[in-house]
Amino acid sequence: MIGRVAQQAYKMAGKFARSSSTHAGKVAIVTASTDGIGYEIARRLGHDGAKVVISSRKQHNVDETCRKLQSEGLDVLGMVCHVGKNDDRKNLVNKTLEKYGKIDILVSNAATNPIYGDTLSASEKAWDKIFDTNVKATFLLIKEVVPHMKEQKIKGAITVVASIAGLNPFPALGVYSISKTALLALTKVLANELGSDGIRVNSIAPGIIKTHFSKAIWENESVQQELLRDTALKRIGTPEECAGLVSFLSSDDASYITGENIVVSGGTPSRL
Repeated sequence: MIGRVAQQAYKMAGKFARSSSTHAGKVAIVTASTDGIGYEIARRLGHDGAKVVISSRKQHNVDETCRKLQSEGLDVLGMVCHVGKNDDRKNLVNKTLEKYGKIDILVSNAATNPIYGDTLSASEKAWDKIFDTNVKATFLLIKEVVPHMKEQKIKGAITVVASIAGLNPFPALGVYSISKTALLALTKVLANELGSDGIRVNSIAPGIIKTHFSKAIWENESVQQELLRDTALKRIGTPEECAGLVSFLSSDDASYITGENIVVSGGTPSRL
């Protein structure tokens, strides 16, 4: 019994070992943050001192995630937000301001991909859904947040979660890949336009990361082997390996970094 208690205590100590004050006093919004990369980004920002607002399209996912993060001692606010809906985006921003009074960090992570196959076989409806969620909603959410950063003269940090597919398109995921390429351009455009206000905009481009979203890829043995053949580290990444980078890009240590896209792919070749 004592051995089990000691083992559990050791695990808990390791769980909180990364906690720091890097983002003390800051407020962060992370979209699509109840699972996968978004969840680990929210968790890392919280352990690095930020007050974190999480969101998901489903209330029960929000409630469960809030309980988990609060059990780790994090200051978390959660709400339902479908980023493709204008009212949901406004509510996400307004409730954050009501609760915490400001927004220092925004991480746009939400994405969708309802189709798999040849790009020319994709319907107009599929194109609209992918671009509305992956690109347009990202732009509109940033547009909703930036005026508040400017008003309070906050040196804000915005990170867009793109994908290595935006640099090197995934087979049978053509429209999704194109939408992620658009995010790389959006990052550079907004970095130039917001730089004079001290607001930084960067993006990350994860490779194959072990999440529910990419499950169809990493669970397929033959597809996985083909993808890993050109990956220097010969393994699939984890959401935690994206989270630390986002925390860094959101921090004062990255105060002279903007308009950049950083690939997190274990060495998979990437070039636009």
